[in-house]
Amino acid sequence: MNVHTIVLAAGEGSRMQSKRAKSMQKIGGQTMLEMICRTASYISPKITLIVGFDKESIVEESKNFGLDISACEQPVPIGTGDAVKCGIHEVKDASKVLVLYGDVPLIKQNTIEELINASGDGLSILTTELDDPYGYGRVKKNPEGYATGIIEEKDASNEEKEIKEVFTGILCSSTNILKDSLSEIDNNNAAGEFYLTDIVSIMNNKGIKINTYLASNDEVKGANSKKELAQLEAIYRSMKVEDLLNMGITISDPNRLDVRGDVECGKDCSIDVNVILEGEIKLGDNVSIGANCIIKNTSIGSNSKIDAFSHIDGASISDSCIIGPYARLREGSQIETSAKVGNFVETKNIVLGKGSKANHLTYLGDTEVGKETNIGAGTITCNYDGKDKHKTSIGDESFIGSNSALVAPVTIGSNVTIAAGSVITKDVPDNALGLGRAKQNNKENWSKKKD
Repeated sequence: MNVHTIVLAAGEGSRMQSKRAKSMQKIGGQTMLEMICRTASYISPKITLIVGFDKESIVEESKNFGLDISACEQPVPIGTGDAVKCGIHEVKDASKVLVLYGDVPLIKQNTIEELINASGDGLSILTTELDDPYGYGRVKKNPEGYATGIIEEKDASNEEKEIKEVFTGILCSSTNILKDSLSEIDNNNAAGEFYLTDIVSIMNNKGIKINTYLASNDEVKGANSKKELAQLEAIYRSMKVEDLLNMGITISDPNRLDVRGDVECGKDCSIDVNVILEGEIKLGDNVSIGANCIIKNTSIGSNSKIDAFSHIDGASISDSCIIGPYARLREGSQIETSAKVGNFVETKNIVLGKGSKANHLTYLGDTEVGKETNIGAGTITCNYDGKDKHKTSIGDESFIGSNSALVAPVTIGSNVTIAAGSVITKDVPDNALGLGRAKQNNKENWSKKKD
């Protein structure tokens, strides 16, 4: 099935009190526009954005989505029907057109697929049911259950006002039928706008059967203000946490977990409070994540433990590792099986070998550490000379004493001991003691000279 998606993203959203377009406001760490475009891209590879306010920012940022996106401008905001008209010429080879909204980001992929399937050779519209539908366009149906029109609040009879099913504005239509019907929409209304909702009655009058597909309220909520944006954030958080619970992850408090990406997990994982998971996260079996951790684009092996207040970004952690508390693992950190990175240790672009440890107050950058090596407290690898980065290599079963500075480029062999407080600027061979200190001098009776 060849589907082309048109996403309406021309709205200013003045109630947002922002210089940015409404669709460029963020939830879950990404813009609403990016969120809905990514969902649509799983079904419909070609996407056209209808832009207006803040168009330059929208077009520029959409280039970073990595999707097949084009943009068309709606010069004057005169209704949703006109907005779709502005982009319909982009639809050339697709058999169907899907219309979505840049400020309605939480629709699930399955819902879109069902809506498309329901369209057949004609039109399907996405609806939802509200306990209080005041102000919304009610969906009027014939005895067969097909939609015949959208009745606005001001035009509805008392009987029609009792209808709970309302139109969300989201639809899927045969391309040719939609193009023909758009040409018949007029703006003979108080606002002087071209409404996409008129499509329903236009197609019904042509004898086209219009199916409806009912979505949950949460999926079709939009945001016109920062308050509504916060409400969407809460809904999104709840949706993502529910996914994790269904995977079997134990979550201490579902209200205090933010998932801003995709998570894969094994069995018997647990997550404590105030954790943020962002990007692509992969967890093995029996992974434990402590309170107040931020983990981004990281894989964590089975039986590993991430202690509280650790920040991990772009790391690969093998099985049976212990990280933290208060550890910071930056991009390119590769922690091998049974290794440990302790409190106030920062790593970047390193390999910490099997069973090796950096327990306290250490910086390791551009470093490769062998197996069963101990990095003492206060050790730093001096990897940057002010212009270029250089590598430090440390072998197996070595001991780096506390407060050592390893000035790269430097190689330290296996079974080496580096004396505490050393500044190492030359290679140290296997089985050697590396010692680089100034000679200690004691001045006797020094305190008496101060008097």
